[in-house]
Amino acid sequence: MSSAAPRTTGQDHLWSVDEHLEDILTTVRPLEPIELQLLDAQGCVLVEDVTVPVSLPPFDNSSMDGYAVRVSDIAGASAEFPAVLAVVGDVAAGQAGLLHVGPGQAARIMTGAPLPPGAETVVPVEWTDGGLGEGPATGMRARSLAPEGAEGHVHVYRPAEARAHVRAKGSDVKSGDRALEAGTVLGPPQIALLAAIGRGTVRVRPRPRVVVMSTGSELVQPGEKLGSGQIYDSNSFALTAAAREAGAIAYRVGAVADDAETLRSTIEDQLVRADLMVTTGGVSVGAYDVVKEALSYVGDEDEPGSGIEFRKLAMQPGKPQGFGSIGPDHTPLLALPGNPVSSYVSFELFVRPAIRTLMGLEDVHRPRTRATLTARKALTSPKGRRQFLRGTYADGSVTPVGGAGSHLVAALAHADALIVVPEDVESVEPGSEVEVVLLG
Repeated sequence: MSSAAPRTTGQDHLWSVDEHLEDILTTVRPLEPIELQLLDAQGCVLVEDVTVPVSLPPFDNSSMDGYAVRVSDIAGASAEFPAVLAVVGDVAAGQAGLLHVGPGQAARIMTGAPLPPGAETVVPVEWTDGGLGEGPATGMRARSLAPEGAEGHVHVYRPAEARAHVRAKGSDVKSGDRALEAGTVLGPPQIALLAAIGRGTVRVRPRPRVVVMSTGSELVQPGEKLGSGQIYDSNSFALTAAAREAGAIAYRVGAVADDAETLRSTIEDQLVRADLMVTTGGVSVGAYDVVKEALSYVGDEDEPGSGIEFRKLAMQPGKPQGFGSIGPDHTPLLALPGNPVSSYVSFELFVRPAIRTLMGLEDVHRPRTRATLTARKALTSPKGRRQFLRGTYADGSVTPVGGAGSHLVAALAHADALIVVPEDVESVEPGSEVEVVLLG
């Protein structure tokens, strides 16, 4: 992160959503690349192109269990007049020192085994008698149970074209091809490809470590008994899960009581494992908004450039926000409001893009689309505020879920989109086209 202190615009400045997001994304920088073992690199972003050192497959091999034969030896074969070939042995996957298949001969071959010299095609075992002389076979007997199956003769009941059931060398990727491009997120298929071409390690940007903590003396952990005036802490669970879904390694810290010194020390203790810190609650104008009390400082001579700026945004929900850096490494910190919907919407708009930026991704935003509003009545929105309403999206239409209240967790649980109402719009009629942020 840049060591420059967050810019100051005055307490009365009303930031737009775009200004706040731009400030975050121009301050946060991608993490430095490191070399990781393949499984440790899952979910990370490649920082360099990966070239194929060896073709896949590296040799011609069989795609079936059957017999490797010459095409001319089985031409015209039928159930009435089968071709009878001498079996010269087995060719198994991973076998070295291959047999040679000559005229009138066949080698019993297993799926993935190299095509032996002299052979031109593979006949599936179901097209033969399996060397048993009992009509069409349904499969091969295990070599340990019937070693004689690799000797004697086999009856072939159908002809086959050249290279039938043969996977050609390099038919997947060829040596020198580009296997993966820089910027690719490594999921299971990409890790499989890297392993298949012999890469044991890969150079990536690591998944960012995100520490999430909620504040409030009223918060109780799920599973404990609620006392008078208490509520369960849902924000830290929601935001930790959201950070993991965005690609981060996320750590949840239990709710911190409304005490500025306790909060400050807790944050400082967590810095050792954080590339990004997220707090929720305590950023408004109340007497117990301890995040502002604990972190509203410009920094001192031991932490030059640090400081959190608290802002008012022209949005609903989520008007109070905080952003800046803390600690000797200038770890970015985003302070979100405490109401559950405000907190989650703020995460989607600001924290998720920050996480994706730390990962080194080019596209850090949720996809957006236009949709037709389906509603019983017009949506209202406060003038001068960009409103984000929960909704469900399907087949080009979006329907509001719940009301505008920032405490409606149940409605949020059923939403898969955010309906965006611009700052200059105070009413949206049913049937109107609206912008929609797709959440999943």
